[in-house]
Amino acid sequence: MDPLVTAPADPVAAPAVGPSTDTAPRRAGRRERGTGVREQILDAAVALIAERGFGATSVDDIASAAGVAKGSVFYNFGSKSALFETVLVEGIERLTTAMREAVDGLHGRAAVESLVGALLTRIREHPDFAKVLVAEVFRTGRDWQESIRVVHDEAIGTFAAVVAEEWPERDATLTGAAMFGAAVVAGLSWLVFQPQRPLDEVRAAVLDAVH
Repeated sequence: MDPLVTAPADPVAAPAVGPSTDTAPRRAGRRERGTGVREQILDAAVALIAERGFGATSVDDIASAAGVAKGSVFYNFGSKSALFETVLVEGIERLTTAMREAVDGLHGRAAVESLVGALLTRIREHPDFAKVLVAEVFRTGRDWQESIRVVHDEAIGTFAAVVAEEWPERDATLTGAAMFGAAVVAGLSWLVFQPQRPLDEVRAAVLDAVH
């Protein structure tokens, strides 16, 4: 059985009893194991939802794929919806951070080129999350809609800020969304249908379209 499930750090396991003289190291070890369990659950959720969709993926499926007890999923996230909200929010936040770093100090076309390259790189490194993003982020009536809107606007905003600075006559929000969407769709098409193509060729095709 997975030691992450049976260790005292796991919420469904029995707590340790008796005195201890090294409680600080023990607590540190438990935090590390708890973080490991959380990441296992998130990774399993992304992979399954990318393959099956949110509605067809159960908590039991996620727990089994993660190698943890079902109770661990609820302990760490509270519900299936909250788990998926975490998947989207944290994934988009990491994507936004990477794009902001890529565009730092750049302007105009150079900034757009760097943003597209950074976005395609993230898609190549995390294809399951990219599939989930495209399939789920625009669905309405979800519990997580408002929190996703905020981080979605931040991701689109990396492109929109460049547009607003260099091409003020354009609608920055829609143009930024068009650039972002073109890169995401082209990136997924690349990975699914033409994975042998180098990233530079894909980036060039996206840039030809958005410019």
